[in-house]
Amino acid sequence: MDGIALPPDPEQFAAEAMTAGHYRDTADVVRAGFELLQCREQARAELLASVLAAREEGDPVGYLSADEVAAHMRETIARTTGPAD
Repeated sequence: MDGIALPPDPEQFAAEAMTAGHYRDTADVVRAGFELLQCREQARAELLASVLAAREEGDPVGYLSADEVAAHMRETIARTTGPAD
């Protein structure tokens, strides 16, 4: 098929898509797949950049790390339970 070798399942999918008139040839099917992959990768990169920017902008004052929360909980439990009778 147009010099592009596909595994059986994708090849069948491509053949059905071409038969339905959605694509001209296998290269069009593969091109469409790459365009979707590029869009997904771009969206993932934008999301990661957004998360990293939000983390950088975040105000750490008033927030505790997970380790700090765990230590605080251990201290509180120790104070409230006291020695066993």
